[in-house]
Amino acid sequence: MQGAFGSQNKAIAFFSEIGALSYFAARFFREVFSRPFEFREFLKQCFNMGNKSLLLVGVTGFILGLVFTLQSRPTLLEFGAVSWMPSMISISIVREIGPVIIALICAGRIGSSIGAELGSMRVTEQIDAMEVSGTNPFKFLVVTRVLAATLMLPILVILGDFIALLGSALIENFKGQVSFLLYFNQAFDALEFSDLIPATIKSFFFGFAIGLVGCFKGYNSSKGTEGVGRASNSAVVFTSLLLFIIDFIAVFIADIIY
Repeated sequence: MQGAFGSQNKAIAFFSEIGALSYFAARFFREVFSRPFEFREFLKQCFNMGNKSLLLVGVTGFILGLVFTLQSRPTLLEFGAVSWMPSMISISIVREIGPVIIALICAGRIGSSIGAELGSMRVTEQIDAMEVSGTNPFKFLVVTRVLAATLMLPILVILGDFIALLGSALIENFKGQVSFLLYFNQAFDALEFSDLIPATIKSFFFGFAIGLVGCFKGYNSSKGTEGVGRASNSAVVFTSLLLFIIDFIAVFIADIIY
């Protein structure tokens, strides 16, 4: 009986969390079109999320291209299809691997940072002080961060994809004596708009999910410093799960359309 009640309580808590997140998202869409527009804070957050994630995304993309090519090359050599390497790598990275891996990396970097920052502001009553002073903390803290994450993640994904292809081309140049010009010609010839458009669109949704969940967890943090750590950790876990759900929906819809 206790196990059944425990499962029921967990299910209730889960759906309560989903409801609270939905209300939080609805409030975001209501506030995003209202004045004043915090452009300076928005640009600051874009710089923080984009510039400070640049090195991590670049290194991740480069290693992704190296490892993916090194792992795939022996199999393609066995079947005499190594000439398909640029096409296979470019389609795989641009369509699926690049956006998902980079989004997960950014969920750890950006989502946890937002959750910890807003959580510490909540437990130290800085958000309450902003409300008392007449400032709209939701507009200043949440809307700007969600918009910045939504805008910056596709840019980071495009950059990471290109660096991954550069890493793959480096391996092919070293192992197969394939010139960079020939590699990129074959890689880009294999790509179509049906590969680029769905990947770019879902990157916006990935960024929105990262910003929204990070802000939600941090903005509603409680229980002192312990709550800040829990908000940061749960933001990463919840966002990672949400990214896979969004990816599945995006792939399903793209398969129907294209």
